[in-house]
This record gives sequence, structure tokens and C-alpha cells, in this order.
Amino acid sequence: MEKLPCILLIDDDKITNYLNTMLLEDLDIAHQVLIAENGLEALRLLQQHSDTESCPDLILLDINMPVMNGFEFLEAYQTLEFTRKQSVVIVMLTTSLNPQDVNRLRSLPQQGFLNKPLSRQKMQDLLKQYFQRELPA
Repeated sequence: MEKLPCILLIDDDKITNYLNTMLLEDLDIAHQVLIAENGLEALRLLQQHSDTESCPDLILLDINMPVMNGFEFLEAYQTLEFTRKQSVVIVMLTTSLNPQDVNRLRSLPQQGFLNKPLSRQKMQDLLKQYFQRELPA
């Protein structure tokens, strides 16, 4: 499978970031995994990498974080301008099943919603749906 250039994990939980990074590295699906612990850090990373080949192809975004939560990140993301913006896939990766959260997300720039924890099967489905790629058996 052709690897994605970069995946950006945005989550304030260090253990979740560690486990997700280990899973992504084990699946060998990206050349680089970037981590931000809140939306503000993620915006800074995007500004640094937005016009390079290492711009994230996939963003896995938590909703509930300090400093800047997932909703605030998505609102700020809408105002960013960079060349590859339209090709970035943003998927919410959260424990929140609150119907208000789900409804609010419908008006924001995100393509999907996954419940934690991230798994091999969820990544397989995500890669197939958004990138037309499959994990090796």
C-alpha cells in the first residue's frame, strides 16, 4: 500500500496519542505522524506544514480539549488558506456521542466521525473510504 505522507493526531490525552501513534506505526500507513495536544497547537503545525509535501493528508481530531477544542479548531481551520486544503480529510475521533455534538459537526469541515479507541479495522475502513487504499492482509 502506498503510504500517506502525514497524519496529524489532535488529542489532549497523551496515552491516547501514544497508543494511536503505535497503531499507525505498526500499520505502516504514513511516512510521518504529527501530534498536537489541542487545536491551537494543531493550527500552528498546519501553518508550518501547509505548503509542503508533509502537509497532513488525514487529521484525527478529538472534540473535548483544553485551550482550543475540536469545534473551535474546525471553525479556525475554515479560515486557513493553503494549497492542499481541499484534499485534507478530517475525521473526528472522540468518545462524545452527544447528539448536540454530532449535529454541530454537520456544519463544520469534517468528513467523518469515529468513536475511540482507534483500531486496525477503523483505520482499514477509513483508508478505503477516503483514500481508496487497503491495508495489507
